[in-house]
Amino acid sequence: MDMASHPLPSGTRAYGPAQRARWTALAAEAAEANAFYAPDMLCAALDHLAGTPGVRIIEAQAGGELIGLLPVTVAARHGRLPLSCVTNWMHEHCFFGAPLIRRGAEMAAWRGLLAQLDDAHWAAGFLYLRGLDAAGANAAALEALCVEQRRGRREVHRYDRAMLRSDLDADAYWETHVRAKKRKEIRRLQKRLADLGAVEQRLLADRAELPHWCADFLALEASGWKGREGSALACSPRDAAFFRAACAAAFDAGLLHFLRIDLDGRPIAMLANFRHGDGAFSFKIAFDEEMGRFSPGVLIELANLHAVQGDPAIGWMDSCAAPDHPMIDSLWAERRTIVQYRVALHGRGLGRVGRAASFAIANGIEAIASHMKGQG
Repeated sequence: MDMASHPLPSGTRAYGPAQRARWTALAAEAAEANAFYAPDMLCAALDHLAGTPGVRIIEAQAGGELIGLLPVTVAARHGRLPLSCVTNWMHEHCFFGAPLIRRGAEMAAWRGLLAQLDDAHWAAGFLYLRGLDAAGANAAALEALCVEQRRGRREVHRYDRAMLRSDLDADAYWETHVRAKKRKEIRRLQKRLADLGAVEQRLLADRAELPHWCADFLALEASGWKGREGSALACSPRDAAFFRAACAAAFDAGLLHFLRIDLDGRPIAMLANFRHGDGAFSFKIAFDEEMGRFSPGVLIELANLHAVQGDPAIGWMDSCAAPDHPMIDSLWAERRTIVQYRVALHGRGLGRVGRAASFAIANGIEAIASHMKGQG
């Protein structure tokens, strides 16, 4: 098994054209879609968000062919515990953490990725994997390999989030899964909004409009509570640059799904989605809070429902939303279970002993905390 690690020093370009081409080929054959690790978003993140701590790209190869890719970083703490560990890199705007693994090579790829971490002197403690699909190809192959290698693996946390996956058309889905009272209210709001002026729903199709759409989105998001709290993309130059770069790369690859609703030519709601494989990931939503009485967030999601269900190239969409999200959970009926795993790392000599101790301590403290919580 050939393996390669690429540390990415701060202030240098993280990849070249040849490397990006290899990643693109792997993404096209991935067993499990992840737009956040596909080159469009990953390269934009490496260019603008990969500061300190440093990010490494772990690659697994077989016969000179790239079969696995996982961005990782070393965390100084594991939750509340002062234990260092390796974790898959999930920056603030990354909502899914499954590595890119070539279809049919799932076990071999995980074997290579974990063997490289076992041998890496910089790989502290254990591997903490976040944001995986509990029913996905990555989780299944990882579990099988850990059993085969007698490697410790512990599920740390899981939750469900909304997902759109249905063979129904948009109208049938809306009528089937949304309460009649809510549907009636939305129709009323649409009529009231139309009384104010010209309402137009659009899906971005012209590359020349992309910079204007990005600027409109950044301004719209910053105009609301995210702007006031400082968490809007526009509040950070690097976050805004990441968003623009990711949108541009995805559009050029035919993978950007960008919607808006305008009132008299002014955006009142926008939604950016990124596609990968046969699915898509709902990335960010922005709406005019001064128009809140018309529920623009719900209206853009209704437009999104029609756009997704009307596109045969999109088989599903992950909401990337927090669990129990009051708005999207009421509109989308399907759920995706997201899990976190703690995976033991092996090694040699004292390094192996130290890693085993870290893994055991984390598991033991978690078990004690769970027991005490159950008694409370």
